[in-house]
Amino acid sequence: QVQLVESGGGSVQAGGSLRLSCVASGYNFNGRCMAWFRQAPGKEREGVAAIDELGSKTYANSVKGRFTISQDNQNTLYLQMSSLKAEDTAEYTCAADHPRCGYMSKFEALGDRYNYWGEGTQVTVSS
Repeated sequence: QVQLVESGGGSVQAGGSLRLSCVASGYNFNGRCMAWFRQAPGKEREGVAAIDELGSKTYANSVKGRFTISQDNQNTLYLQMSSLKAEDTAEYTCAADHPRCGYMSKFEALGDRYNYWGEGTQVTVSS
């Protein structure tokens, strides 16, 4: 059974940094497509960053240059967030196993068709 568990969320002042982690069990990250999403109260979920089977990364325009997605060989996905803004406040969730992994466009990479989802971790940025 696949399980994704996020951690690293918290409260931070604007301009600060946080690093989110997503640990997978029952799932091997190697050669897979994974992503981070976020959802703020009253808003739709949006794709923030994605990494494909070759390690190519895609970012939403709103976080480009501030967020970095990465993974290690211990089945952990990371999201390094810097220069945080109040509008980054949201629940952040990791996702894995896109049905078009290996063929997906950058648009698809930030879409929500992933098969596995974590429970989320809250990030609150105060201005």
